[in-house]
Order: sequence, then C-alpha cells, then structure tokens
Amino acid sequence: MTQILKIHPADNVVVAIQPMSAGAVFEIDGMHITMLEDVPAGHKIAIRDIKKEENVIKYGFPIGHAKEDKKAGSWMNENNIKTNLAGLLNYEYHPKDVVLNIPDEKRTFMGYKRKDGQVGIRNEVWIIPTVGCVNGIVNKLAEKLRAETGSDAIFAFPHNYGCSQLGDDHENTKKILRDMVHHPNAGAVLVVGLGCENNQPDVFEQFCGEYDHDRVKFVVSQKIEGDEVEYCMPILRDLYQKVQQDKRVACSISELRVGLKCGGSDGFSGITANPLLGMFSDWLVAQGGTTVLTEVPEMFGAETILMDRCANKDLFDQTVALINNFKDYFLSHGEPVGENPSPGNKAGGISTLEDKALGCTQKCGTSLVRGVMPYGERLQVKGLNLLSAPGNDLVAATALASCGCHMVLFTTGRGTPFGTYVPTMKVSTNSNLYNNKPQWIDFNAGVLAEGEKMDVLVRRFIDYVLAVANGEETNNERNGYHEIAIFKTGVTL
Repeated sequence: MTQILKIHPADNVVVAIQPMSAGAVFEIDGMHITMLEDVPAGHKIAIRDIKKEENVIKYGFPIGHAKEDKKAGSWMNENNIKTNLAGLLNYEYHPKDVVLNIPDEKRTFMGYKRKDGQVGIRNEVWIIPTVGCVNGIVNKLAEKLRAETGSDAIFAFPHNYGCSQLGDDHENTKKILRDMVHHPNAGAVLVVGLGCENNQPDVFEQFCGEYDHDRVKFVVSQKIEGDEVEYCMPILRDLYQKVQQDKRVACSISELRVGLKCGGSDGFSGITANPLLGMFSDWLVAQGGTTVLTEVPEMFGAETILMDRCANKDLFDQTVALINNFKDYFLSHGEPVGENPSPGNKAGGISTLEDKALGCTQKCGTSLVRGVMPYGERLQVKGLNLLSAPGNDLVAATALASCGCHMVLFTTGRGTPFGTYVPTMKVSTNSNLYNNKPQWIDFNAGVLAEGEKMDVLVRRFIDYVLAVANGEETNNERNGYHEIAIFKTGVTL
C-alpha cells in the first residue's frame, strides 16, 4: 500500500495513508523525506520546511498557517497550525463554466407516486406531535399499531419543542413539522396535538397548506373525551390499511433527491468518501436528479469554490448571505467562526476548519449550484442545492430530510449509529471502521486508499444507492434508529 498521498501539486504537506514512524524515509517529488516523529494514519506531514506564519497548503488551498517553524518530516496538526478564518468577508463573483460530460443513462427506481406528484422511496405511517408534551402518546400509538400489524414501517417522531418558543425557534419547529407532513416517504400521517401549546394544532394545520385529507389526519388531545390513545387507534388503523394498497412503480431517476452530509470526519474524508459522494452527486445531477449540501459552518474556508459555481449572480448573492448570516450567528453569541473541528476530527487528522471544509465540500462534486434554501424550506429546483443548517449531525440530517430528500448519504471516519427520519446511509472513509462497525456502516469508501479505482467504486455505489431507493434497508433502518432534531437559536420561555 502507498505510504503517503499528495493531494494537489501545490501542497506543502502530504497525508499518511498508514501510520509512519520516526526515522522512516519516503520519496515525494524527487525528494527523500525522513520522518522526524511518529505520525498516525490520516494526518499531515510537512514535505518541506515551513516557516512561522507561512500558509499550510492542502487540496491546493491554505488550511491555516504555521504557529512555529517546522522542518520537513514534521507532524502538522492542530497544535502547530492555526486557522486563517476571522469574521465576515466581502466576496466577488467569478463564475466558472461547468460541463459534466456524463451521459443520461435513463435509469429508473421503484418508488411510490403520491397524489401531489411527488415520489417516495418508503411507504411508512408517521405519527408527529405538534408539541413535546404529547411525546408519550405518540410513542404509545406507534407501539400499539406495530404490535397489532407486525409492521416495522410505523414511526413516532418525538421532539422537545412546539411550546415555550419565540420568533425563529417557533417558526423552525413549525416548518420542520410541516415538511414532515408533506414528505413523500410517508404514505400516511397522524398529527397529534395537545391543545394549549404555542404551536396551536388548528393554526398548524392551516400552516401546512394543501394536503391529502385522505392520508393526513389531525387530532387534539385536550378535545378528546376519554382515552386519547383509544380514540386515535381506529384512525391509525384506517391510515395503515390505505398505505397497504400502495404499490411501487417504475420512476425516473430524475425524481430522486439525495442529501449530502458528513460527521465524525477524519483525514481520509476528503480523500475517499467525500470525493465518492461528489462523483455520485455529479452523476445524479446529470440524470436530472437533485442533491443537497448543507452544514454551512463547515463551508467556511471553502465557500468561494461554491460561490464561483453558482449558476447566476442572484444565486451567488444568496450564497454570500448564507455564509455571512451563519457567521453573524456565531459572532452574535461571542463565538469565533473558525472554532469547529471536534476532538474526534482532530484525532482523525483534521486540524482547522479550512482543512475540514475543503474536504467537506467535495461531497457536492463539480456541478453548478442551482438553488439556495433557507432552513426549513422545501426544494423548488432540481440539480445541486445549498441548504442553510448547522453542522450538527442530527439537526443537519433532519433539515436535509425536511427539504424533501428521500435519503441522506453520510460519510464518516469515526462512525456513528444514528439515523434521521429518512434512510441515512453511512459511508466509511477507511476500511478499519467498515470492518469494526458493520452494524453502523453501509458502504466502504476506504478501499480507494487501498488501490481501488474511483470509476469502478462509483458504479458500485450508484447501484447500492438505487437498491436503497428500491427498498433495501440501511443499517439505521435495520436497527430501528429514526430521530429528528430541530434547530434552536433563541430563548425558551
């Protein structure tokens, strides 16, 4: 196996593909470099002397600057690299011409066609509370219906909100719950309210707009005389029977909408799994489909790459606002904009937010940006979209599902078991994780670091994604891990 990888010709660091010991010698660009210290796999090694304050270059871009003089063969990490990020920036639009040159393969998947024209890849019964006070009720309803039917496709989605919220927090809750009501992966929905909450059930029903009254029902617990669980069970049984009548039919791949997310990233994320998702994203966009990139704070340091790929000036302006609004959010709370990599990220080889962002943004390939969405809004255009949401795994994955994505592709170098309310496919950046956590990881991109060719692996990956669209369960589905998290920014009463 190759010991080290130089990602871009301009880089002054390389990545250790396997652990490197002090005294070991490797050759790069005609030079022989002697290791000055032990370096873990996924971490960076200086390949020439780097002076204090000089930029450290990876992916062909600065990922920060050196805090001190470092010799060739040194381990470059968070202890000796400092971010260059600080505050708001002014940006200029330098549009790029993008030609994918990927043929339309006219592929299909077997999905569920809904009355509103949407297509789903699952056909589930969802029970959604308007407020956290009725979490116990919705959980009991789901348990009872699962016990009666023997079906695993019945889910309650408890959350802590819907009351004691003001302003944007209250709107965020309403939007995410509304988006769930309209999601095509749900064959039927029961919305359960309490009656005295801020998120008033009658007002929320109006907020949902037009919906399928045959498949979506609302109940208010305080208005029910007697046992609300017994009252709701006949409604649920009827919804369940209607869902059983639905059948999968052939649907164009252009109907598929996929969210792109990473978490527990490591030094291999930008080398294996994220580029794999980028190749898939470009392929799906070329088929007329849709991909969505979020985690706005993890775009900081790589945002100009996305801005220059905006299809027009208006989208560029929206992307600038997307970035600077999130920076304002950080600064308004007295937090620096560059304080992002987690302890797990750093242990895996990511030293600064720029290091993380330049790997993170590879998930969306090279396509033009066709849409920019505020948090909680639903997809309006096909192609590559950017979505406002934080980097937090469950909050961001919930936002991706809520904008209309059928599934979330989630790359990880450290591993995580969670799943949001749509299939959440885990793609490992390294083979050790894939082998150690088969109950978490669905697909291994680590083989790219072991010599497998990208053009071969991406074809296997496309087939696997379509198998999931056709009904094959991801590990989070097999494990029964289905959760939601709503972005909270303000006060609680």
